[in-house]
Amino acid sequence: MDRFKSVRLASILGIAGNVFLLVIKATVGLLTGSQAMIADSFNSAGDIFSSVMTFIGNKIASKPDDEDHNLGHGKAEYIYSMFISIVMIVMSLIIIKNSATSIFFHNKYDFSVWLVIVCVITIVTKLSLFLYTNKIAKKLNNLLIKANSEDHRNDCIVTLCNLISCLLSLKGIYWIDGIVGIGIAIWILVSAIKIFIQSYDVLMDKCIDDNTKKEVLDIISKHKEIQKITHFNSTPVGYKYQISFSIFVDGNLSTFESHDIADKLEKEIDREIEEVYLTVIHVNPI
Repeated sequence: MDRFKSVRLASILGIAGNVFLLVIKATVGLLTGSQAMIADSFNSAGDIFSSVMTFIGNKIASKPDDEDHNLGHGKAEYIYSMFISIVMIVMSLIIIKNSATSIFFHNKYDFSVWLVIVCVITIVTKLSLFLYTNKIAKKLNNLLIKANSEDHRNDCIVTLCNLISCLLSLKGIYWIDGIVGIGIAIWILVSAIKIFIQSYDVLMDKCIDDNTKKEVLDIISKHKEIQKITHFNSTPVGYKYQISFSIFVDGNLSTFESHDIADKLEKEIDREIEEVYLTVIHVNPI
């Protein structure tokens, strides 16, 4: 599966689906005065932005390395993921304010069968997008698509809550509408903070996870000629890592023999561990 082509297709489908949902949600929400539906339309607007950022970030990340960017452009995925999270945070706070105002002033809205129809259409559309993007995210380990996938899943749940509030309005229970609006906003906020933290970790060069490091060390331990390793370091390169460390071998080995050990080990680690982009080994005698 071509990583960048798959992400581009997923982002285009996301843009198309969310534009459609934004139009019908905003129209029905404004006509009926439902704060939950209006909040849901804001969510779709944020989803469009997310899909656009996914498209742009993926396009930049797909560029190969050059003289100015020796390790490629992979971190663009995380820069644009952070953009998405910041906009989502701002949007969630606006929705909380509007929904709280609706509860405080006891705002009512007109029930319409279109509220139910829009909810059902949204759930079907978002569930389809979730299943598609979740499959890609797992195969490609891509934070941009993972963020989109989680957003599609969240939308299915919050729209189900929206549907429940619509049906309760038939019984004259309107305060649930504002509560659902706040619930949607909190859901968006939590998702946004998680994406922000993940993006921040990579941009701040967070080291490789313990499980992957253990896999590297297990491979090294199979080479009995390596007597010690020190200075293990790692840095993110897009969705993978560059790792470096020093190995100590018998000082009586020739320069060719000691470096041949390092060269073979570098190739083995790069080949065996998907998360590793490049391995750099320094050889010391002991």
